[in-house]
Amino acid sequence: MDGFLSRLGRQIADRWHTPRQPRTPRAYRCLCGAAVFFRNSRCLSCGRGLGFDPAGRTLLALEPDREDASLWLEARPASALHLRSARRWRRCANAVSAAGCNWLVPDEERTGAGERPAFCIACRLNRIIPDQTFEANQRDWGRIELAKRRLVSQLLALGLPVQSRLAGAGGEDSTRGLAFDFLRPVDGMPVMTGHAGGIVTLNVDEADDPVREQIRARLREPYRTLLGHLRHEVGHYYWDRLVADSDWIGPFRAVFGDERADYGAALERHYRRGPAPDWAQWHVSAYAASHPWEDWAETWAHYLHMVDALDTGLSFGLDADDVEVDVAMFGADVLETPDPAFLRLVNAWVELTALLNEMSRSMGVPDFYPFVLVPAVVRKLHLVHRIVTPPAAAPH
Repeated sequence: MDGFLSRLGRQIADRWHTPRQPRTPRAYRCLCGAAVFFRNSRCLSCGRGLGFDPAGRTLLALEPDREDASLWLEARPASALHLRSARRWRRCANAVSAAGCNWLVPDEERTGAGERPAFCIACRLNRIIPDQTFEANQRDWGRIELAKRRLVSQLLALGLPVQSRLAGAGGEDSTRGLAFDFLRPVDGMPVMTGHAGGIVTLNVDEADDPVREQIRARLREPYRTLLGHLRHEVGHYYWDRLVADSDWIGPFRAVFGDERADYGAALERHYRRGPAPDWAQWHVSAYAASHPWEDWAETWAHYLHMVDALDTGLSFGLDADDVEVDVAMFGADVLETPDPAFLRLVNAWVELTALLNEMSRSMGVPDFYPFVLVPAVVRKLHLVHRIVTPPAAAPH
């Protein structure tokens, strides 16, 4: 089986001209050889502890440090024991909370050591969490944190700045850092999911599947998930970090429009009248048509969807080239600046989603990716790609 998946991995890499190793790997092995997954904190086969190393972007098999019961070492095969001493780790303080965090903190960071608990790079971003004395809040916060860890792992893999803006958190940037507020509506007071000044707010009710589905149906959205919300809202944050007041603002306005248009009035108009009838020719979603900022955030989220799903497929050796899928591919004429590598990326996405949509239909469930990419959207995705892909420090 491993040889088969290895061959498929080579095929998908050659077909899409992607790196042999995905930027964000999603398939892992325990020391015992069993398959383990991103969310796992223990191997179900051998019982060994597992922990995610955010810097190395891998899931490590662990063994207790014999000298300090609060520390863990990376478990290694006997043949590797002669190598340098294994690195020492602490589990994130949220490992024992409802968040169920399986991320690791390098012992040398000593983040919060002593009087404060040590939180991982993802959990350090939390400013407000729901009241944990309520069971429903524990359940929903756990779901939110799982989605947030997946988001943060991808942001780190893309080389994007991920610093907490909170005082006392490791690696903080109190001026330009990021933080999350997870709030539950109280006494009829609504909570608006959104972003402002580096703070991403998420309505905890969105973690309740029936509630979120009701909202999705009421707003006639084809897709609404916790991960989608988080990817969209951090898109606003990274617009502030990467585009505003930078040399990218000109290319942004050329592709997305002028963000100086009145934002409040644009949203009021969108909710009162709905999008223009031809919105699908220019935008990835109806909401993206409301204002250039929302167009950017929606496109940013779709770029993250695309890259993470392709990384996951590559990690597991999934190859759409072995399946007959009759789809129209994008050519060089769709882009304003030549970029064969990006075209291969987006065409791989078109192939993969065509296949996976058919798989979803075979199960009688909604499409895996219920969106249609058009040339104008591909050009917007390309600008996001240029901004987040080194060495794209400035437009060219």
